[in-house]
Amino acid sequence: MKAALLFLLMTYQSSLLFAGTITASQGEVLRLEVPAKFAKHDNVQVKAFGKTWPIYTHLNKRLAWVGIHLKTEPQVYPLTWISLSQKRRDSIVVRKGEFRISHIQVPEKLATFDEASLKRIREDQASIKKSYITPVDTKNSWPEMIQPVTGTISTPFAAQRYVNGNPKSPHSGIDIAAPDGTPVKAPLDGTVLLVSDMFLNGNLVAIGHGDGFTTVYAHLKKAMVKVGDKVKQGEVFAEVGSTGRSTGPHLHWGVHFSGAKINPISMLNPNTK
Repeated sequence: MKAALLFLLMTYQSSLLFAGTITASQGEVLRLEVPAKFAKHDNVQVKAFGKTWPIYTHLNKRLAWVGIHLKTEPQVYPLTWISLSQKRRDSIVVRKGEFRISHIQVPEKLATFDEASLKRIREDQASIKKSYITPVDTKNSWPEMIQPVTGTISTPFAAQRYVNGNPKSPHSGIDIAAPDGTPVKAPLDGTVLLVSDMFLNGNLVAIGHGDGFTTVYAHLKKAMVKVGDKVKQGEVFAEVGSTGRSTGPHLHWGVHFSGAKINPISMLNPNTK
């Protein structure tokens, strides 16, 4: 597990501190060093994919964080640095991610839902999407996340599953298998935006971290927080469970960055063991 995690982190670090023509995969977070002629200006901005992205300072370097949505079409996109009257245009080459594909057969009653269930599923999804756009005043000078639980990644990011031959939505986070009751720690300071018992996701918590970062935790045994609570990085706020549509205890962990579905692995602190 540690070796696999280290390999993934090293892969994502290949795009760190680099500007010009950047190559990245769907679902990745880029960390780009602000070009020298812009770095001295406090009002520098970086724009890509129709959005303005945050810039943080770490070890005397100013780094722009740019999220690439899982469903971004593979092609070349402009990235623009702006400061006063100066502009610089770079390019991001988005390549198609290499994601797992699996086919399973289940009893038909587990693959289909009646109208009442579909109504609840739609309501649950609307609540989660609302948390993605709920602003919070938490800001972090360096938003490197820690892993909320230790365990085996049972379902990777963006895995495509076909159930009885029918394609389902790509997996929007990662599933980490861990014993029932395992403490779940906040990967970053934040504000609790949603605590709910959902049809598919079971007990779910969403936490806002500022600057468009929102993290989601599903299938929890229980939540120890309520909406509006503040949490600190490393604070235990829930326990791993198997609620909702789940075949065993695990944590579903999702990361959204300004509306982009992001691979949580790309957000982890490289120094995390």
